[in-house]
Amino acid sequence: MIELEGMTKSFRMAEGEMTILHGIDLTIQAGEMVAIMGPSGSGKSTLMNILGCLDAPSSGRYLLDGTDVTKLSKRQLAKTRGQRIGFVFQSFNLIPRTDAMRNVELPLIYNGVRSRRAKAKAALERVGLGTRLRHVPSELSGGQKQRVAIARALINDPSIILADEPTGALDTKSTVEIMELFTELNAAGCTIIVITHEDEVAEYCTRRVWLRDGCIQSDDKVHNRRTKLAAVSA
Repeated sequence: MIELEGMTKSFRMAEGEMTILHGIDLTIQAGEMVAIMGPSGSGKSTLMNILGCLDAPSSGRYLLDGTDVTKLSKRQLAKTRGQRIGFVFQSFNLIPRTDAMRNVELPLIYNGVRSRRAKAKAALERVGLGTRLRHVPSELSGGQKQRVAIARALINDPSIILADEPTGALDTKSTVEIMELFTELNAAGCTIIVITHEDEVAEYCTRRVWLRDGCIQSDDKVHNRRTKLAAVSA
């Protein structure tokens, strides 16, 4: 599904050009759940922005289902983001005075979809919030807010979910609940890429990619992957 070939990313600074990513080669197959890890400044967020078509590499190729993303126009990139990629962030990015239904409907509103309510309701029910449809964010726990964000990410039936530190603002119990939900979504066929610095989060994934100084230091399968039963018994 995803192929990065010799990908680099540089930024022009006052003191000269700074290279953040150095010749990244990475393949992610459909149906994988991959943790991308590394210390601060390793290039995790830069890599996520490129994978999510929010930024373009300086050189190299990014193939998404065989399409060279680096050759797409801004309009085509926006369409790709809207139709194929769902985003989940640490800070939830919910509109404070808007209820869960409306927050989940937002991507459909931006895409001009008129029949939105049934789809938003189904997405919230899918993440276990069928009884919280009319609650605003201030009436929800941290874990429930993140579930709303996940429902919003699912609303356009994306093939890929990119989650940037999705449990960073959550307590342990909520972290387990959210990672179990991601595991269920992955089992249903969704490809999930999680940016995280937490080993406990990476244990729910099928694979762990470690970045350091803009290079892939290691790329390993996760053995004894956590499942719902394992998390409950831990």
